[in-house]
Amino acid sequence: MIHPESTQVRIQLWHLRCYLPSSRGDQVKDVCQFGERGKRLQKELLAFQNDPPPGMTLDEKSVQNSITQWIVDMEGAPGTLYEGEKFQLLFKFSSRYPFDSPQVMFTGDNIPVHPHVYSNGHICLSILTEDWSPALSVQSVCLSIISMLSSCKEKRRPPDNSFYVRTCNKNPKKTKWWYHDDTC
Repeated sequence: MIHPESTQVRIQLWHLRCYLPSSRGDQVKDVCQFGERGKRLQKELLAFQNDPPPGMTLDEKSVQNSITQWIVDMEGAPGTLYEGEKFQLLFKFSSRYPFDSPQVMFTGDNIPVHPHVYSNGHICLSILTEDWSPALSVQSVCLSIISMLSSCKEKRRPPDNSFYVRTCNKNPKKTKWWYHDDTC
């Protein structure tokens, strides 16, 4: 038998899960319109806020109007070539997330100089395209990017940077990446 109070609690919890604060504290933004994707993103958002990867913080303003676009502030890991440097990652989630990978790229004034990061912020990382799995999360993508930067031995752009930046689509997911270098 279902106790009436437990039903009310479940309804209230559902209500809380369906809404995020908007840019004005007195209003709420409905994320239920995003269905399963909204539930998954909200779960990941809470996990990220409660236990962010090392050196990463969520720009809270970026999710106030839409849960489908996040900006993550990142600091280079201690003891690496990027120690003390500050970067920003932009995450955009399509309507097919988590079955389709998020669009992830560096944004802002400081794009890391790295053999797998183009000067326009696009990142050549297999889990962002063909090796994506719905079991991955924003946190796991962030950890992969931290690892990629931390293992770098020399700051340099990809050899085809100039050509790629001139000819690529604005969406890095439209690129047919060729993964041939595991050294960085």
